[in-house]
Amino acid sequence: MIILLLAGLFAGFINTLAGGGSMLTLPALMMLGMPADIANATNRVGIFLQSMAGAKGFRDYDRLDSSAVAPILVPTLVGALIGSLAASYLPVWLLKPTLLGSMVLMAVVMLVRPDTISPPEGTSVRKLKETPLAIVSLFFSGIYGGFVQAGVGFMLIAALAGGLRYDLVRTNALKMVCTAVLSGVALVVFVARGQVMWFPGLVLAVGMVIGTTASVRFAISVSQKTLKWLLLIMVSIASGAAMLS
Repeated sequence: MIILLLAGLFAGFINTLAGGGSMLTLPALMMLGMPADIANATNRVGIFLQSMAGAKGFRDYDRLDSSAVAPILVPTLVGALIGSLAASYLPVWLLKPTLLGSMVLMAVVMLVRPDTISPPEGTSVRKLKETPLAIVSLFFSGIYGGFVQAGVGFMLIAALAGGLRYDLVRTNALKMVCTAVLSGVALVVFVARGQVMWFPGLVLAVGMVIGTTASVRFAISVSQKTLKWLLLIMVSIASGAAMLS
């Protein structure tokens, strides 16, 4: 329980600011003897509750663009349903190259052209219907998130900040909504398949919600530059961990 709580605490903080927290929580669950598919399913309990808490926190600070939620969720939801159904039957390692490639690409882009992922202050937000690439990115983010979750935050940031040009705080707010919905879809599929272990999932969720609540307050109080460097550090660490695993 202590390991799950601590893993959840750190993962909740990391997931809210960047992504990759499931790279802590999935190993923690598998330490209990869970097979990879059961750990992947059980992990969604914490992700879902953490994302709901994060979305509410950003909304309370008036950083959530509510008008953009419905259009953004359509391609994400369709992808999440496809990905979660695939995850229930296929081995997790099949989408690992997609995650690794997207994270390495994001790290390189942030070093070479940082404004691509972290728009300068005052940048106009684009409408989703006018940005086909963002629609495609959200769809594939949904597929990946429904399939395995670990690292999907990086893919959503690329779509929301890189494609639609939201600043990192508002990007993270919308990212929390997206992960809540795609995790909810995946959770329904996994529950129907009898793959969720509720007690460890809820213990993990307690830590993740606490970490997320602290992370929202941190994100609101620091500069965009600080958030950008934290994102770059987390992308680099997650890329290295994916390469070694």
